[in-house]
Amino acid sequence: MTVQAPRWIWQHHDWPRFTWQAGEIQPRLQKCWRNLGILLGRSGALGLGDEQEAEAKTALDTLLQNIVTSSAIEGERLNVASVRSSLARQLGIEEPDGPPSPRAEGMAELMLDAILNSDSPLDAERLLQWHRWLFPDAESSLTELRPGQWRGLEPMQVVSGRMDRPRVHFEAPPREGLEIEIDRFLEWFESSRHDPALDPLIRAGMAHFWFVTLHPFEDGNGRIARAIADRALAQADQQSIRLYAMSAAILARRDDYYRCLEASQRGTPDLTAWLAWFLDTLDATLLDVLDRVGRTLVKARFWQRFRMAGLLPAQIKVLNRLLDGGERGFEQGISASQYQKVTKVSKATATRHLAGLVEKGCLVRLSAGGRSTRYQVPELLRQEEDQ
Repeated sequence: MTVQAPRWIWQHHDWPRFTWQAGEIQPRLQKCWRNLGILLGRSGALGLGDEQEAEAKTALDTLLQNIVTSSAIEGERLNVASVRSSLARQLGIEEPDGPPSPRAEGMAELMLDAILNSDSPLDAERLLQWHRWLFPDAESSLTELRPGQWRGLEPMQVVSGRMDRPRVHFEAPPREGLEIEIDRFLEWFESSRHDPALDPLIRAGMAHFWFVTLHPFEDGNGRIARAIADRALAQADQQSIRLYAMSAAILARRDDYYRCLEASQRGTPDLTAWLAWFLDTLDATLLDVLDRVGRTLVKARFWQRFRMAGLLPAQIKVLNRLLDGGERGFEQGISASQYQKVTKVSKATATRHLAGLVEKGCLVRLSAGGRSTRYQVPELLRQEEDQ
C-alpha cells in the first residue's frame, strides 16, 4: 500500500524538529552578526547610550516604523500620527498630540511589551493579551473576531481563486490539540534562549515560522509572529534601545515573503530556504540602518566643522538636503539649476552661493563639467568610497 506524503509541514513525522543546511545558512549568519556589530559600534559613536531622551526618541522612531510597516504587510493603513502619539506618551516623550484611538494605543502596548519588555516570559496569557491589544475594538464592530481567544473549530485555511476552484495556500493544524502545540512552542521559545547550540538569529527565524504555522488566532497571526521574532532579536542583541526593525524590509519583499512561507509550509522540517530568506532580509535591514546611521554621523561631524563658517540660510538648507540623502537628497550631487529651484534664488545668486561653498570646503565640484556641473559634500563622497 502506498503511503501518501504529508501535504503540510505539520503533518510530517519529524514536526517540529527543524533542520537546516549549514553551508547555506552559516555565511548569512556571519554577515548579519558582522553588520550588527558594526551598527552597535556606530550607534555608540552617536552618543545614544548617554542620553535618555535620545534613546527614547530612537526607540520611538524604530518602533513606529515597525508597527506601521507590519500592519502594511497585511494591507492595513494605520494613522501614523495617532500611533506616534501613543508611543511617545508611553515612552515619556513630549510630542505633539495625535488623534487618540484604541487601535493605536493597543499597537503601541503590544510592540513595547514585545520588544522593550523582552526579558519577561512569553506565555499563553501574554499572547492572548497581545491579541486583545491588536484588536481592541473588535467586540463593538460587526466582525466575528474574538479578541484574546484561540481560533474556533472551523478549519483554518488561506484560500484564493474562484469559489468553485479554490487554491489552498496554507492550512493550519486542526483546532483539536492546538493548546498542546502552543504550549510546546512556548516551552521551546523560553528554553531555547539559553541554548548555546542554537544561534539567536536562527532562533528568531524559527520562532516566526513556527508560530505562523500554528496560526492560533482567527486573525493577526502574521503581526504577532513578527512581534515574536522582534522579541527574539531584542533578546539576541541585549540593547536598551531598538536600532532596527525588520518589518520595513519584509514589506519591500512582501510577495517573496508570502511565497517563501507557502513553499516552506509544503515542505519538510528542513527550513533552509526560509531561514536563508529571513537572514537575507535581516541583513538588508541592518545595511539600510547602517547607511542612515552613517549619514547621521557625517552630518554631525560636518556641522561641528562648519557651524561657524558664516553660511547663509539658503546654503544651510541645501547642505542639509545633501547630508540627509534619501529621495530628496540629490544622491548624484546638486546642480546650479537645482540649487536655484530649492532656494528660490536667481541663477546668478545660485552660482555665487555654490562657488562660496566650494571655497569654504563645504562642497566639491564633481568631475562632469559645463552645464552639467554638480556639487557634493566631500564627506559623503568619502563615505561612498569606504563602502
